[in-house]
Amino acid sequence: MTDPNKPIHDLVIRARRAVLPEGTRPACVVIDGQAITAIEDHDAAVDAAEEISVPDDQVLMPGLVDSHVHVNEPGRTPWEGYESATRAALAGGITTIIDMPLNSSPPTTTIQALEEKLRAAEGRLSVDVGLWGGAVPGNLDQIEPLWGRGVFGFKCFTAHSGIDEYGCLGYDEIEEALEEIARLGAVLIVHAEDPAVLAAAPQDLGRPYAGYLASRPREAEDKAIDRVIGAARRTGARVHILHLSSAQALPMIRKAKEEGVRITVETCPHYLTFAAESVPDGATEYKCAPPVREEANRRELWAGLKDGTIDHIASDHSPCTVDLKCRDTGDFGRAWGGVASVQLGLPAVWTAGQEFGITLEDIARWFASGPSATFGIPRKGSIAVGNDADLAILDPQAAFEVDVEALEHKNKISPYHGRTLSGVVRRTILRGATVDRDSKRGRIIERG
Repeated sequence: MTDPNKPIHDLVIRARRAVLPEGTRPACVVIDGQAITAIEDHDAAVDAAEEISVPDDQVLMPGLVDSHVHVNEPGRTPWEGYESATRAALAGGITTIIDMPLNSSPPTTTIQALEEKLRAAEGRLSVDVGLWGGAVPGNLDQIEPLWGRGVFGFKCFTAHSGIDEYGCLGYDEIEEALEEIARLGAVLIVHAEDPAVLAAAPQDLGRPYAGYLASRPREAEDKAIDRVIGAARRTGARVHILHLSSAQALPMIRKAKEEGVRITVETCPHYLTFAAESVPDGATEYKCAPPVREEANRRELWAGLKDGTIDHIASDHSPCTVDLKCRDTGDFGRAWGGVASVQLGLPAVWTAGQEFGITLEDIARWFASGPSATFGIPRKGSIAVGNDADLAILDPQAAFEVDVEALEHKNKISPYHGRTLSGVVRRTILRGATVDRDSKRGRIIERG
């Protein structure tokens, strides 16, 4: 008989393998309303209106946090919109994304543009969504108002962004922006490629991938990162290097961290999965900036993740319409650069990481708790009392072949097509409720 004095909870989830902040162990996760209210031993006597028992061959993970997603709405919704992007995230066990200030039009560089973003998202979200602001020439006076409205930080480019309405900052302008960002306690997230190095690189593009790789050499990343580190050191501001592809930059990043420079770094699943030697000529679905580099570089990025030099993983989901990828000609010079992969981040990293002995605890740190802590994303990123009950149930041994037609993102082109990956998300739980592609339970979140 049920004890009338015992509290009845909304939901309990029992798992023999639950990935908790202190490690993986059997647990009973107690949920009331939208939050985790207790974590008990697996067999604890806990009464609840609903109970989920995770099969023994599956794992209870924290819902992942993808801090680098280009949704493109409003303005370029045919490339990707809130409905398709957040459905893709949900299918991949991601319960929170942070939306980049481009390639939407207008970009999120003013309060007015932020309001347009918020209106565009209404009623369309399958997962929770936060927003980045932009740092571009002429918008320094918008930094404080945007920060006050809860954006998670500010993105800048050191070279042309690919979108004319989103200008890049010169190094002097970056330092000026960092002075303001330091005053506010904000963070500048940086696409770091040096424009002079890019301008001097050979531009004999066409179908060969080697030509595209030579057009964006690792020295462009290295020089820009070095300049950003110097500016961060002088201003005391926080900086975050986006989508690191040059492993050659790891020693300077490591040294800067040891010196107390406030720098964090991310890399992406495609840099950890693919290698330049295996990219076919004309396969423009692989084009991204900075580019996928050589196998030796890929292995060094994994080493940088494992030793903590690289802090996070994020998808840099940057889709476009299929025609803009120029697959008919295979011309790397004309094709849009960006990899569509928000749905595949978890299985891609889990699959590639097997060679390097990674654990699901590593993925939870790199792809959930780390970005949540770095960017002040409230109540996200770990299975912990007080956090939102954002969870994913993963079958880590289940394998599948990627079929772009089955992916949720809007335009069906991806370098992962035909690749066999391990790790299938069996259930996604957002703030205490099991969700599917039609649930639309997502909401806009603000910086904590």
